[in-house]
Amino acid sequence: TERLAESGGGSVRTGGSLRLSCVVSGSIPGDYCIGWFRQSPGQEREGIASIYIGDDMTYYADSVKGRFTISEDNAKRTVFLQMNDLKPEDTATYYCAVPKAGHGGYWFVAGTLQEKSLEAWGQGTLVTVSS
Repeated sequence: TERLAESGGGSVRTGGSLRLSCVVSGSIPGDYCIGWFRQSPGQEREGIASIYIGDDMTYYADSVKGRFTISEDNAKRTVFLQMNDLKPEDTATYYCAVPKAGHGGYWFVAGTLQEKSLEAWGQGTLVTVSS
């Protein structure tokens, strides 16, 4: 059974940066893809970045493209999300997740992310950006 544990959230001002980490334990089913999504109270899940482990192919939602970077350290079984130029609208709880087969890559960031598309996700880490 895979488990994911996020860390690195916090409070920053507009324009600030944070680096989130996700440690993955257990096997990674499906397409060997890990993604980050975020959700605010009353809002739908938004898939923002995904990466194929080993291939390093990455995908981003338009809302974060050019500001966020997803990367992985396979030896440490850790996936990172470097977030630069943060804006108040980036405020949300951020989760790392394993998408089900066929729901990774581009499909993870293509629109509203459904829970049924996910194999597993972590407990989340809160990011707050103030103006």
